[in-house]
Amino acid sequence: MTDHGIALPNFRLHVVPAVVALASPTWQREVWLDRDEFENLDYTVHVLFDDFCDAHEPARFLGGSLRTEEEVELMARLGAAYGAVQDEVGASSPDEIFLDTPGWHTVVSVAARLAQVMLSNDYLALARLLEAGNS
Repeated sequence: MTDHGIALPNFRLHVVPAVVALASPTWQREVWLDRDEFENLDYTVHVLFDDFCDAHEPARFLGGSLRTEEEVELMARLGAAYGAVQDEVGASSPDEIFLDTPGWHTVVSVAARLAQVMLSNDYLALARLLEAGNS
């Protein structure tokens, strides 16, 4: 798949950890449900839907914060999976309700695949830079 690069690397620095957080049920329960922590589901959703990407319509972020068409497609699937859970439980439901909804497993699964693809693409891009002598 063609790597379109990332014109907005500082955006990607927010998007990748948000996707990784959605891929980790352990992180979600240990961090998001701890009232003393800053990060929660709302924060993660704002990163992926409002601030640094639009998981509902991610195509416009190709070459911005998303490198490949595969990342765009997986981000759209993630947006759809999250949207289905949000429609079921309501946007203002507490994080615990989201995490306990049967459809949440789909969110985690799609996020895990997207995280794997994004990290692999970043490592491949870094390897290419190193091979080109840009260390």
